[in-house]
Amino acid sequence: MLYPLPAVMVSLGARPEEHNIITIAWTGTICSDPPMCYISVRPNRHSYDILKKNREFVINLTTADLAFATDWCGVRSGRDHNKFEAMKLTPGQASMVSAPIIEEAPVNIECKVTEIIPLGTHHLFLAEVVNVKAEDRYLNSKTGAFSLEDANLMAYAHGKYYELGKKIGKFGYSVEKKKRKKKKGK
Repeated sequence: MLYPLPAVMVSLGARPEEHNIITIAWTGTICSDPPMCYISVRPNRHSYDILKKNREFVINLTTADLAFATDWCGVRSGRDHNKFEAMKLTPGQASMVSAPIIEEAPVNIECKVTEIIPLGTHHLFLAEVVNVKAEDRYLNSKTGAFSLEDANLMAYAHGKYYELGKKIGKFGYSVEKKKRKKKKGK
């Protein structure tokens, strides 16, 4: 019951004839140095063997505009459909992996699998992040900082998709409030 989760489209396949997209909600950051993440995939999924063979994938963040494609790619099998063509998504050239990026996604996280851990119904693909590509329009031109507030990212919670809501704070704001209160009381 750890919700909400990101709803991402994971692109994979070393060659165009095996390119596929799988929708994943079980994904996340594991480590910052070295940068690592994971995805969990059922062994009976079409994408599983492609992932296991190539040991590379791209996590593509999704937005409200990509909600239909995200869902469609999650309920249709790559055995039966070319998901890039069916959803009119553009497979782009990744910088560090052979798997394609999804050009329409605001952020593409290129990953190389370091370990596959069988866990039961799903296997965890532990991966090193080797490159991150982000749309320039989300980069602050003055600071170079990355800002996703305008990307309209989506999340998944117990069978439903949601747009992320308004910002209610930032990292460290609770400490800043305490400092302000102390200054006011002196």
